[in-house]
Amino acid sequence: SNYVFDLDRFTSFEGKTGPYLLYGAVRIKSILRKAADLDLGPGPIIPPAADTERALMLELTRFPEVLDRTVEFRAPNHLAEYAYDVVTAFNRFYEACHILREEDAARQASWLGLVELTLGLLVLLLDLLGIEVPDRM
Repeated sequence: SNYVFDLDRFTSFEGKTGPYLLYGAVRIKSILRKAADLDLGPGPIIPPAADTERALMLELTRFPEVLDRTVEFRAPNHLAEYAYDVVTAFNRFYEACHILREEDAARQASWLGLVELTLGLLVLLLDLLGIEVPDRM
């Protein structure tokens, strides 16, 4: 079959592209750096208060199932698709929950814990796909 390579689509920061995934990971790293600069750190993750927070938590729990499917079918595209789903769920959470401006210290620490957990999973997924995450873009 003929494949048409579209450089604009391939390098887009939107949609199911490598740069979109990398930008998501770099954005998360930036949030954690800013939190550290404000002497804020992750804490125990508490039950979710927002729908987007709950959705992100549920998305993260899908990893074992996705990994099993990836191995069973020898299809790394499942990891790539899941990484996209994780970044998308994180972006929705980040837009709805103002992490660094949250006044409830326990909630803020919980959100930072969720952010840290999300970054760890995303870095693992990208590493399994052979993609290194830079600190900045």
